[in-house]
Amino acid sequence: MRWLVLLTEFDIQYVSQKSIKRSIVADHLASLPTFEDRPVDDDFPDEEFVAMTSLLGWCLYFDGAANQLGYGIGVLLVSPQGDHIPRSVRLAFRDRHPITNNIVEYEACILGLETALELGIRQMEVFGDSNLVLRQIQGDWKTRDMKLKPYHAYLELLVARFDDLRYVHLPRAQNRFADALATLASSVDTPIDVVIRPLLIELRSAPAYCCLIGEIEDQDDLPWYHDIYQFLRSGTYPEVAIAKDRRALRHLATRFVICGDTLYRRSANGMLLLCLDRASADRVMREVHSGVCGPHMGGHMLARKIMRTGYFWLNMETDCCQFVQKCPECQIHGDLIHAPPSELHALTSPWPFLVWGIDIIGKVSPKSSSGHEFILVAIDYFTKWVEAASYARLTSARVASFIRSHIICRYGIPHELISDRGVHFRAEVDTLL
Repeated sequence: MRWLVLLTEFDIQYVSQKSIKRSIVADHLASLPTFEDRPVDDDFPDEEFVAMTSLLGWCLYFDGAANQLGYGIGVLLVSPQGDHIPRSVRLAFRDRHPITNNIVEYEACILGLETALELGIRQMEVFGDSNLVLRQIQGDWKTRDMKLKPYHAYLELLVARFDDLRYVHLPRAQNRFADALATLASSVDTPIDVVIRPLLIELRSAPAYCCLIGEIEDQDDLPWYHDIYQFLRSGTYPEVAIAKDRRALRHLATRFVICGDTLYRRSANGMLLLCLDRASADRVMREVHSGVCGPHMGGHMLARKIMRTGYFWLNMETDCCQFVQKCPECQIHGDLIHAPPSELHALTSPWPFLVWGIDIIGKVSPKSSSGHEFILVAIDYFTKWVEAASYARLTSARVASFIRSHIICRYGIPHELISDRGVHFRAEVDTLL
């Protein structure tokens, strides 16, 4: 890869390698012998330059949101180490200046670039779901809207302060974090002088009641239900428990009952389930899953069958699923997984030239030399083939003639014709008939 980066500046044509006879290789080595004491120079020239061309670096995700409650923008900066820096701003100047969806997207992009400059970032990749903003930044599209020209001019000043910016267009489904920040800012109406700091998003791998008693069994060789048993027996709390932990323990203990010296948990149907420690739980899972008449069922079915048998412990579903994944017989004789490696997307058109979308572009300013200012466009949903024609005056009769000459006569009668039900398309069926 390093040599490939260095050789990109030369006009080199790569040819696929063909088979080579072994005799040719032997003749080549015989004609160019090497001595054993010859030093091998493995230094790579311009290694620092090649390291700078790495794509690993800062990433910027931006998005805007507009709804009935207001307008908001969201920005997410991701460092090379994986740290996430979110920022969310609510736009409160719509009473003085009109705001459109494109303006919101420009505001979000500008906020992200300003935040990156404040942090001293000069190289990064910019991800957004607004194709208009990204294309206008790169210069592929011109900015004709008078409301967007000031934003575009200011954005060019910010871009000039960066050493390297790379733009990537993302679908909305892959830009959910920035979209959630923008939606949060647009939905929450806060006073002007109040600043809400970004929320801290934590990952919790176990239910809340497991945080108090989940690790006792591993640390002190005590069962996981030790604190519950002591509370029900004598009403005492753990020494390190705070007020929040005591409240959680009292709420959790209402689901358990002591019969004799044994702790049981009440199930939803009134059945008492025997509470098991770690060693007993492993023995029960092994017996029910692969013991006598064990059908080697899945993890969730194993957990339900153990509960029907009359046993219970914390994290039963997780432990059963992990146990099944480690079972050698299940891995060898299990069904093959035929799930696709990526998401499946349904085709809007199952066959070429079966479904067409038709719409009108206009009025085009300035007019053409022949006075045409309307463009009628039809696109096939399968092949993305485009049929277009320009008109000086567009009526439903001309739309019907376009459909007949450009679609039906060339590709056959379509199964479906999609339009916005404008005035030019309402009489097309009667005209065709």
